[in-house]
Amino acid sequence: MKKIVIVGGVAGGATAATRARRLSEEDAIIVFEKDEHVSFANCGLPYYIGGVITDRERLLVETPETFKSNHNIDVRTFSEVIAVDTKHKKVTVQEVKTGRTYEETYDKLLLSPGAAPIWLPIPGIEKAHNVFSMRNLVDTDKLYNFVTKEKVESAVVIGGGFIGVELAENLVERGIKATIVDLADQILPPLDFEMAKMAQNELETNGVKVYLKDSVAEIKDNGKTTVLKSGIVLKTDLIIMAVGVRPESRLAISGGLKVGPKGHIVTNEHLQTIDAKSGEVIPDVYAAGDAIEVKDFIDGTPTAVPLAWPANRQGRLVADHMNGWDVRFNGSLGTSIVKVFSLTAASTGNNQKTLERKGVAFRAVMVTRSNHAGYYPGASDIVIKLLFSPESGKILGAQAVGQDGTDKRIDVIATAIKGGLTIFDLPDLELAYAPPFGSSKDPVNIVGYVGSNMMQKEFGVVNQNELDEFRKKKALLIDARTPLEYSIGHIQDSVNIPYYGVRRNLDKLPKEKDAPIVVYCNVGHTAYLFIKVLVNHGYTNVHNLLGGYKIYKALHQKNHDEELHNPEHRVIEEKTAVNSTDYREDEIKIFIDACGLQCPGPIMQTYKAVEKLKDGEIVKIIATDSGYFSDVEKWTVATGNTLLKKEATKEGYTAVIRKGSLKPVQKAVENENTTIVLFSGEMDKAMAAMIIGQGSRSMGKNVTIFCTFWGLNLLRKDQKVKVKKSFIEKMFGAMMPRGAKKMPISKMNFGGMGAKMMKSVMKKKNVDSLETLIAQAKAAGVKFIACTMSMDVMGIHREELIDGIEYAGVATYLAESEKAGVTLFI
Repeated sequence: MKKIVIVGGVAGGATAATRARRLSEEDAIIVFEKDEHVSFANCGLPYYIGGVITDRERLLVETPETFKSNHNIDVRTFSEVIAVDTKHKKVTVQEVKTGRTYEETYDKLLLSPGAAPIWLPIPGIEKAHNVFSMRNLVDTDKLYNFVTKEKVESAVVIGGGFIGVELAENLVERGIKATIVDLADQILPPLDFEMAKMAQNELETNGVKVYLKDSVAEIKDNGKTTVLKSGIVLKTDLIIMAVGVRPESRLAISGGLKVGPKGHIVTNEHLQTIDAKSGEVIPDVYAAGDAIEVKDFIDGTPTAVPLAWPANRQGRLVADHMNGWDVRFNGSLGTSIVKVFSLTAASTGNNQKTLERKGVAFRAVMVTRSNHAGYYPGASDIVIKLLFSPESGKILGAQAVGQDGTDKRIDVIATAIKGGLTIFDLPDLELAYAPPFGSSKDPVNIVGYVGSNMMQKEFGVVNQNELDEFRKKKALLIDARTPLEYSIGHIQDSVNIPYYGVRRNLDKLPKEKDAPIVVYCNVGHTAYLFIKVLVNHGYTNVHNLLGGYKIYKALHQKNHDEELHNPEHRVIEEKTAVNSTDYREDEIKIFIDACGLQCPGPIMQTYKAVEKLKDGEIVKIIATDSGYFSDVEKWTVATGNTLLKKEATKEGYTAVIRKGSLKPVQKAVENENTTIVLFSGEMDKAMAAMIIGQGSRSMGKNVTIFCTFWGLNLLRKDQKVKVKKSFIEKMFGAMMPRGAKKMPISKMNFGGMGAKMMKSVMKKKNVDSLETLIAQAKAAGVKFIACTMSMDVMGIHREELIDGIEYAGVATYLAESEKAGVTLFI
């Protein structure tokens, strides 16, 4: 008989306790848990907040009573272990409610303390009553009671990881407007940028605002206002801290156990801990769960994987090893999955960022295929990105974004990695097939086919982030889709040569057979067929754009806080307009189910249906292709029809279209812009320009502010920038205000005293400063142009101006004013 003491319940501790009991009826097993609940479904907590899980009791997996009655395990809740003495094999326990302390000896000890949410030290957070995190049921109860009892209309979620995304979605399910703020340039860190962008687009399609590369700088008004570092101000009723977790390793550190650089407990392959001083294994002290450092299964490097599967597996292995079994934890792939409204995002192994950080060579393959046979109702696309070694074909990691069946594909690839399969083995996987469940050539098989072709060097591949480099090499960019698809949207500077006409258009290609050519279609398959024709005609430098136009469009889809167009890298599309009007369901003449069709299938079905209608008649279309949600707007504008309604639901993306236009589209979009010439270098006049510009932008107008002569001072950086200047240029620079903070006011400036007095009054009246107004205007999509002629005259260099602006001359301004309904000179 031995005495097993376990510190911490939930996944690792509770699993180890019950497994230990199954292996021995004689052992005494004690579990210490400092909180109220010892075993609960923590991964289900966000869905309880959203009302998807309605019965709270179903979240309780085991209670102290059931542990005793079912397993004869002594569970002591509200009992915190505050010290470990590995030499004398005892722990010190403090009762949370009474403060009483006592010692408990052990023969075998497991530390499974988990990880705690990170709370950022944001100024003002101590005065806020509406800030929550979510680690356990107690936290969840507090949050649940707040959203059900208080009048919560809006929420700010700080952090765009799994918990942040799940909570944002579930808050929306409760009718609460949710905003995510994250310092990174993407949400969901396990995914690569282009895969995460699809999830972000899905969030914003469902009303969740996402602010990236930004952070909360201050919380004001007792939690009712959050001020972002960019200057954006968000009014909110609720703030949730979801920026990640840190290991609860204080007990291990105080007990002399070795921890890693980020505080995770270090163990050997048997999950036994290490003495920090001697480096020797402590044979009777184990650790498991979110608090420990593990080996990356791909390459054996140390990492941390705070997920449910590793914790459960480790708990079982610890119990086995305590009972004499020769078992090992071989590392973790970090296989994970998250629901994002109608999408599923999943990953396994290393992503591209991780491989680049490690300096590991890799190649990437990306395919888009239906989750089951396209002719069977309900088919939808799954995008899979797989990374593999260019030398051996070893699979290094994979990600997938789609709907039903996404989990299955990542699970298959995760199993392939654990089994040591390579990219060449994936085509040989014999996976279950029937039309409702898959395809005779499963998406995983297709990934293997494409990757094998790449290994055989059948053709080249261009990653989305490499496209600009190929453009600099004067590569010919070919759009292999139909003219209709090209007219709806295409990549800038691409030439449309449809695949069906490639053989009769060979004369349009470069005469040099080694000239660089990049071909794209929607997802890559048609481009591959196009490329094979070129290769068989002797072309040797032909490349397929990885992910095709579908991924390109997802990457460059305008999100609410981004510029409308990036002139260097954009999708060429007409301005969209929705001539919304009322209609009755009984007016719908045709209903089209385009679910399962890949682009351009839904658009082609829409076109055919509208062709059958008379002017004024209505068609309703539902599709599962997420690209249809934005494509249908462009199509209605291009064809002169009226988009009455579009919406995203769990069933798919729905559009209601009336044939013909109730109002000419040209009239709806012409002269809707505002241009402002800012000539003045004075603070009050510049503020007027910012306020008018933001007001126009809020009404849907495109706004351009052309800063010329003294107005250039608005765009100068506050700090001094070292640049080589002539004597006259230095004099100009010294006499002019450096940036918005130092601009004077137009009347009663009194050597700067007037400006200071005005700023003081503005602060008392909660009026935003000029610097904040500039940041808000940029975030809203207002375009700032610095007059290059004025810069030359006044000796101002580009290095001295703020980021995120454009440089142009008067011709560009005049072109913008041609499209403007309002032009102001300030």
